Amino acid sequence: MSDIKKFMYINRRAPYGTVYAWESLEVVLIGAAFDQLVSLAFIDDGIYQIMKGQDTSQLGIKNFSPTYGALGDYGITNIYVEKESLEERGLTLDDLIPLKYEDENDNYAEKDSIKVVTASELAKILEEQEVLLDF
Repeated sequence: MSDIKKFMYINRRAPYGTVYAWESLEVVLIGAAFDQLVSLAFIDDGIYQIMKGQDTSQLGIKNFSPTYGALGDYGITNIYVEKESLEERGLTLDDLIPLKYEDENDNYAEKDSIKVVTASELAKILEEQEVLLDF
């Protein structure tokens, strides 16, 4: 029996104003470093965490959004974005940071990590996880 568990980190909150988004990103990277099967879901205002063009200069805090670009290097290749959350905010996949990984099983071809799924599809994916962490 394998000790590797399937972890899903659910990101629901905007990237700034609370510590939820930053702490989620930290534990995601730690979990992946310890060889857990890590996936992320972005729903509700969590969509804004991976939006292009974030500028925090007026907030006086560090913009941590470029760190999401490292997820593929940590083996995190399953990033789910809820379609309804995108649509409710007037956003499309093109508004999001292009998150990629190199598929070693396909001659290191660069592939998209983000999968836009409906709420019902996401519910089925969540049922398959062993550990759910909601941020």
